[in-house]
Amino acid sequence: MPAPRRSHRSRTAASLATALVLAVGPLATVGAQPASALDNGVALTPPMGWNTWNSFGCNISEQLIHDSADALVASGMKEAGYDTVVVDDCWFDPRRDAQGDIHGDSTRFPGGMKALGDYLHARGLKFGIYQVPTDRTCAQRNNAYPGSTGSQGHEQQDANTFAAWGVDYLKYDWCSPAGTLDEQIAAFKAMRDALHNTGRPIVYSINPNSFHADKTGASYDWSAIANMWRTTEDISSTWDKHKVTNTYSMGVMDIVHFNGYLGRQAGPGHWNDPDMMEVGVPGMSEDEYRSHFSLWAQMASPLVAGNKLAGMTPAVRDILTNRAVIGVDQDSLGRAARIVADSDTELVTVRELAGGDRSVTLTNTGGSTATVTTGASELGIAGAPSYTVRNLWTGASTTTTGALAATLAPHATAMFRITPNGAISPVQPAPANGAYEIAATGPGQVMDDPGASLIRGTQMITYGRKRGTNQRWILTADADGTYALKNKASGLCLDIYNGDTTAGTAVIQWTCDSAKSNQKFTLTPAGAAGYTLVAKNSGLAVTPSGTTDNSPLTQQPPTAGRTWSFTRTN
Repeated sequence: MPAPRRSHRSRTAASLATALVLAVGPLATVGAQPASALDNGVALTPPMGWNTWNSFGCNISEQLIHDSADALVASGMKEAGYDTVVVDDCWFDPRRDAQGDIHGDSTRFPGGMKALGDYLHARGLKFGIYQVPTDRTCAQRNNAYPGSTGSQGHEQQDANTFAAWGVDYLKYDWCSPAGTLDEQIAAFKAMRDALHNTGRPIVYSINPNSFHADKTGASYDWSAIANMWRTTEDISSTWDKHKVTNTYSMGVMDIVHFNGYLGRQAGPGHWNDPDMMEVGVPGMSEDEYRSHFSLWAQMASPLVAGNKLAGMTPAVRDILTNRAVIGVDQDSLGRAARIVADSDTELVTVRELAGGDRSVTLTNTGGSTATVTTGASELGIAGAPSYTVRNLWTGASTTTTGALAATLAPHATAMFRITPNGAISPVQPAPANGAYEIAATGPGQVMDDPGASLIRGTQMITYGRKRGTNQRWILTADADGTYALKNKASGLCLDIYNGDTTAGTAVIQWTCDSAKSNQKFTLTPAGAAGYTLVAKNSGLAVTPSGTTDNSPLTQQPPTAGRTWSFTRTN
């Protein structure tokens, strides 16, 4: 057998290179990850509210905010939990005053921003406002609004002003193509600290992605810096643009395919933000709006509406005020869903809730009516004698011994709350035979045949999720309890190079041979962390050498943290 081959590739191309079998040192890290989450006492459940931008852009005024706040109350949305009104870009005077203070635009907001906050507070609502850490807001950078009034160099001054106005929520938007990750971290920390210094509890919402080439919202854990952080580029009222890169603008399913795999970062006081909702904004069907809302709730996302509240249809209001779905979003445990199946035709997610219940979504992502199925084993709740299943959109309840299915129109979602009637097994079964995407627990890169290589001996790597067939593996169980893993693109099997039993040996692909023990792997459950993938011939675990793209796979002692999660695909 020749020496293994490994590919190192850029975003747009791959080039094969011969690699030696090397011992692997400690795992590399991406930047300086936070040691602990921000603890400022706010946003213990995902924030809820309404934002001006999706429907009005820069066309905002004091009267619009008054009317929208009144509609929020009259429609029942405030009672359902939407308690914050966020005034987005274009609220400010284009010029700071002689002391450097920022003011509201006197034409658009003749009563001033303090009075606007008072109006909201008098109705039991919170006051949200927009600013940026750079020199210009997004509208200013696009020449859609005059001036240069960002908070750069004015962080404490602006924080003090916001606190004096009674601001309860700050949306802080990067809006610049410049800046390294370290510079972004420093800028967002500066305002975090400035808000803390005011002594006023203010929800801190950041977006590192706007205008920026490197969409750091999804590649860095911001939980020590902000209460919520945008993970993707801006949303649009579109179901799916079939994107594999985090670029402007995104459809609902494009965002789910990024944000849905970042659930480990979410928790009380710190939330992944997949952007404001488009429910009721023209562009999608009622089924798509319902799916959009279900998935945002399932991901423990902030629920910030963006539709026109005046004249909202009863159907849109019913979606946005569904108390059962909102209850999942606001669940006190604060754990986001994990994706257990993600293919061209279906998406299945499960979320652990306080008290032991699970919420489950079944989504038909295809173009024709289809039945989407799952079961207790795949959902991680096997072992109970039966389960009570409540449909959160119809209110109907039933009982099952484990199977769950729904026949759905294109782009429709069924959402359930499942209560196990008895104890579930502490050890969940291994995945069934089929095709899977296999992700390294923690960083989230997936097992990858680099460049969709057809060459025997190519060393496997981890790489960012691109949804290609070279990142899909067909699992086949053997009678001895082990699995063979065949790459869907190459048709070659995962293999320990030359059958070696030494730590550091490359994990490659090779012609499938069911008699070879170095192509057989045991999946050992590791709790919520997933499974260790242990080679039968060596007793060593398949392990990525780092947490970045192009990290080669080798076999290493099956120590803690070197685990994999399996997402069913096609």
